[in-house]
Amino acid sequence: MAKIAQTGEHGDNVRSDCRVTLELKRTGGIKIDVISKVKVLFGDQILKLCKDVLKFFEIKNAVMKIEDTGALDYIIAARIEAAVKQLLKTDKEYLLPIIPENKFQTEKDRNRRSRLYLPGNTPKLALNAGIHNPDGIILDLEDSVAPAKKPEARFLVRNGLRTVNFYGAERMVRINQLPMGLEDLEYIVQHNVNLILLPKCESAKQVKEVNDKIKKLNKSKRKIWLMPIIESALGVINSYEIAVSENVVSLAIGLEDYTADIGTQRTAEGKETFFARCQVVNAARAAKIQPIDSVFSDVSDMEALKQNVLTSKSLGFDGMGCIHPRQIPVIHEYFAPDDKEIDKAKKIVNAFIIATEKGLGVVSLGSKMIDPPVVKRAQKTIEQAIEVGKLDSDWRKNYGN
Repeated sequence: MAKIAQTGEHGDNVRSDCRVTLELKRTGGIKIDVISKVKVLFGDQILKLCKDVLKFFEIKNAVMKIEDTGALDYIIAARIEAAVKQLLKTDKEYLLPIIPENKFQTEKDRNRRSRLYLPGNTPKLALNAGIHNPDGIILDLEDSVAPAKKPEARFLVRNGLRTVNFYGAERMVRINQLPMGLEDLEYIVQHNVNLILLPKCESAKQVKEVNDKIKKLNKSKRKIWLMPIIESALGVINSYEIAVSENVVSLAIGLEDYTADIGTQRTAEGKETFFARCQVVNAARAAKIQPIDSVFSDVSDMEALKQNVLTSKSLGFDGMGCIHPRQIPVIHEYFAPDDKEIDKAKKIVNAFIIATEKGLGVVSLGSKMIDPPVVKRAQKTIEQAIEVGKLDSDWRKNYGN
């Protein structure tokens, strides 16, 4: 084992993080050097946390240096634990309490119009992400984390799931491509995750591997949903068998990797991805789950994003990924139902309410019978219209007058 470990980030452009250098000694007790721009206010608190973590791992002789740029307790604790586990073999976990605001579970069919990707090893981006009101926040362990930083990012993501206020957004984690992703599960399953994204998914067998590992780890038996991401030609061909797998609630497509896999370039027009996107939509709809589109990478062009959302919606997608908070309002606005959809939904929901009040077991609109799934979709359309301000919550008050 190594004798000196270094974790975390420090530098002129680093905020809300810290670098931890830890050296184990045979004698000499514990010596901790705290270098922090907030030392006057929080130096004693940081020092106490450092001592508590070292004591928890039964380290009695060590020299530690903390170079802090305003890191919160959960970040400092994660960085220290990552350093400790470079030097010691231990199964112990230093866990901070789960905050009450994040104890909610999510429903299978909740809105997933927007999912905001955040690099799992960059804590400054996660601290206030929830105030932008995305439907989901993804703490990413895959592409946005450098290979050498993946082991320590796991501790940061685990602690973030427990202590960062997501303000009602669904707590998501994108694990690494299997088999590495199976190891990631050990750091997130028991720590308050709502949904796990499976990158580069190509078969139902991979989904089963993830489900089997989750069942072994999930002592609390909380419901954990899955969103496989289709990113290859093989994944597209197998998309239906993936979509009908256990606990899968959404099927996403990743177009950057998909276009690379088929040997072409992704274009704004999107002819090269039309087949794959339609295949994913059809697979998801046949499995009665949500089809979710890829991210739009130009964060400066809101008009192009709007057109991309409208195209995505016209193909049948329910939502898409985003890589910057400024994309969220545009995605929500243009995935929202239009006037024609709202009018149709009002007629269906109104007919359903009248039939219910009369005790009728069948709902009809004119001469047509309305199936329960159609009613449910109309109700969701109404909810979305109210949420984005396109419809008053008491719309039935004067309906038909």
